[in-house]
Amino acid sequence: MTEDGVVDEELLSIGAFAARARLSAKALRLYDRLGLLAPARVDEVSGYRYYRAGQVERARLVALLRRLDMPLARIAEVLEAGGDRAAGLLDAYWADVEARVAGQRTLAAYLRGRLSGRSDVMYETFVIETVDVPAQVVLTETRHVLADELPAWIGASLGRLESAARECGGVAGAPFVVYRSEVSMESDGPAESCVPVADEAAARTWAERHGRARGTRVRVEPAARLAFTRITKAQVAHPQILAAFEAVEQWMTGRGLQMAGPCREVYFADWEAAGADDPVCDVAFPVR
Repeated sequence: MTEDGVVDEELLSIGAFAARARLSAKALRLYDRLGLLAPARVDEVSGYRYYRAGQVERARLVALLRRLDMPLARIAEVLEAGGDRAAGLLDAYWADVEARVAGQRTLAAYLRGRLSGRSDVMYETFVIETVDVPAQVVLTETRHVLADELPAWIGASLGRLESAARECGGVAGAPFVVYRSEVSMESDGPAESCVPVADEAAARTWAERHGRARGTRVRVEPAARLAFTRITKAQVAHPQILAAFEAVEQWMTGRGLQMAGPCREVYFADWEAAGADDPVCDVAFPVR
């Protein structure tokens, strides 16, 4: 037994340990550098690494998690957590993977048809409809934002606006985001978050008192006819959502409809409660 009370185990060279753990020596050195699997001892003179046989299970666990394409930083979180919490972290990671794959599956189907010259693939993937919406008084926030910043900003801005709307007679319709210009990894919009409110007078009073500090304003969104397609939570991710926008645009062109305003995303469902395959959003264009 060692001085710290640990039962002595035979130390294995990095080569012997790698063979037993079914990993490469290169992988073990990487895991050591990242703090995932430190050697039991490192020779001060030669720098050789030695491992205990009892470390094999941890080494194999790291390797299995890597086979799920889990980033090394997240593997470190799982290993640190242990037990039920580690299992919960794995479940959360895998839910993210499945959501991403569900969205990519839709995008791949769209691209397959586009590359093969079959333009009707849009109609196979997306159902396009029209709806007439009345004029609405909305509280808004506007920001220049890139595509990778967009999800966090949409959630935060709509949350702020919905909170303010409760002081203005309540939320009177589905929140939506208007794109005043292109938002991509290279273009930063701007985008405008909008929440309909029930009481215009209360909204304008609230904006006068609080809006300048928060960058919030009140405007009237005019009545419009929207051409739209309904998409799932997985399909909202960029760049998957681009296929939905293009599908609606092509549908409009095929029917001789003209764009009558900026495109938008209408969020009609509880985002947090929705699963990857649940409808949550309408991708829409005002038309005439």
